[in-house]
Amino acid sequence: MSTFSSSPALPACIAFIGGGNMASAIIGGLLRQGVAAEQIEVVEPFEAARAALLEHFGIRAQAEAGSALARAELVIWAVKPQTFKEAAAAVAPHTADALHLSVAAGIPTDSIANWLGSERIVRAMPNTPALIGQGMTGLFARPAVDAQARALVEQVVASTGKHVWVEEEAQLDAVTALSGSGPAYVFLFLEAMVQAGVEMGLGAHQSYQLAVATFQGASELAARSSEPVDVLRQRVTSKGGTTHAAISHLQQAGVPEQFVAAMRAAEQRAKELAEEFGR
Repeated sequence: MSTFSSSPALPACIAFIGGGNMASAIIGGLLRQGVAAEQIEVVEPFEAARAALLEHFGIRAQAEAGSALARAELVIWAVKPQTFKEAAAAVAPHTADALHLSVAAGIPTDSIANWLGSERIVRAMPNTPALIGQGMTGLFARPAVDAQARALVEQVVASTGKHVWVEEEAQLDAVTALSGSGPAYVFLFLEAMVQAGVEMGLGAHQSYQLAVATFQGASELAARSSEPVDVLRQRVTSKGGTTHAAISHLQQAGVPEQFVAAMRAAEQRAKELAEEFGR
């Protein structure tokens, strides 16, 4: 994980291409850092999303890319993968000198560089807890992105949670499988735990409270501990006890192996998306 000792001043203008949930999460963080709404340009084709940006942040988004983008020093791409190429064609003439940060899933930086005519590109893989400032973002920078630009990107994503840099872009597929898709895995386990609690006689709300708090507490314990997670697991798993019965059942059913296989499937799909939308 790369770190930098100093934080650069945020640009006088930051542009967002796309104004949906992830863009809103970053915009909210920037405003909390002291960026004024007037310093943010947004291009968002959907009227409902433009209305939400005005209501929540006082930002008047534009339906189409225009000359106002030329003042942006940083452009954040928060578009759907299938619309990136078309959006880039409209934006590129106005942003040749800008640093570009893409949070669009699956689009490789080779494609982005080709579409925008720029090498100053950072690709990010965030996850949905970014919406509450508890996200994890994987970051990859092309060689033309210097240390100061990296530090700027770190400052921008800091308001959405934590980050980690990867040295090879292909590693972002693993980041996608692990943390990008990861919240859905947690929600699936929570669903199962709540269902089990109800079947064992607890109320649905009680089961939900117990399951969510258990995930929160265990994750925080792992984060604060210097010990590996397998050691933490073993400490809870007394031989012959209740936890041992549950863990043994999961292991005999091949759940750990299937879980790894599931994430490899997500990784493979990330590679396929790059091929599909990066042309």
